[in-house]
Amino acid sequence: MALWSSRRRGYAVGAVAITAALALSACGSQSPSGTDTAKPSGSAAAGGVQLVQPGKLITCTNLPYPPFQSKDSSGKVVGFDVDMIDLVAKKLGVTQEILDIDFDSIKGGAALNAGKCDVAAAGMTITDERKKNLDFSAPYFDEVLGLVTKKGSGVTSLDQVKAKGLSLGVQAGTTSLEMAKGAGIEAKEFKDSGKQLLALQSGQVDVVLQDLPVVVEWTKKPGFSDSFELVGQVPTKAQYGFAVKKGNTALLTAVNDALGTALKDGAWTKSYEKWMGAAPVSTPSPTS
Repeated sequence: MALWSSRRRGYAVGAVAITAALALSACGSQSPSGTDTAKPSGSAAAGGVQLVQPGKLITCTNLPYPPFQSKDSSGKVVGFDVDMIDLVAKKLGVTQEILDIDFDSIKGGAALNAGKCDVAAAGMTITDERKKNLDFSAPYFDEVLGLVTKKGSGVTSLDQVKAKGLSLGVQAGTTSLEMAKGAGIEAKEFKDSGKQLLALQSGQVDVVLQDLPVVVEWTKKPGFSDSFELVGQVPTKAQYGFAVKKGNTALLTAVNDALGTALKDGAWTKSYEKWMGAAPVSTPSPTS
């Protein structure tokens, strides 16, 4: 969802489903305990929800992705997504634990299928392709992408990026990549938003396309706005959703119940204002 628009990000689009073994070995992830042995244990939480580990709701994400999830000065993972899943954990009577892994293993369902985590929360756009591998919650955020480049470039659209022959950087496996392909641009892909930003600042690419709330976080960095600016917004008409392993209806119900309550009692709005720095222009429907 954008701060100024009724849309919201989804840089994680069209994905090719990969096997659990390949995805997990490629990302080199570990279980929260520091070993690579996390498997579903059949541990039951409130409502009969089965969890990977007793007393924990393990969330797969891809860091950094502020303001949805990133580490604060103490090393704790915080953000809008974290707040929302904390509400789910509270409903289940457990605590949330974060597992940072490659996005490809999240969107393709490999991490969930392998019992690495219970839920995926990664600013992830709901797409028909991803629905083949994941069960999504009701939408919790509308999507808009932001186009960023050097000040005074005169570029305001992807069409101009292509016409001028400029290099475009996107985050791998995201909606931004799909938008670039749709505009006929062969974009350079980066594993996370941090590497994407560094590529822009170091001149590896001329322009970057990324979720608008993430771009807004970039503009708060010292010196960023001296050289770069947000030059365009690209609504996608898509929405973000949290995801669980296909068929995990008990956990999906708990996620939707917690999200629906947050949208109705103001918790969603309070968290939005905290992390986005402005009141929401629109809110997603609490029903799927």
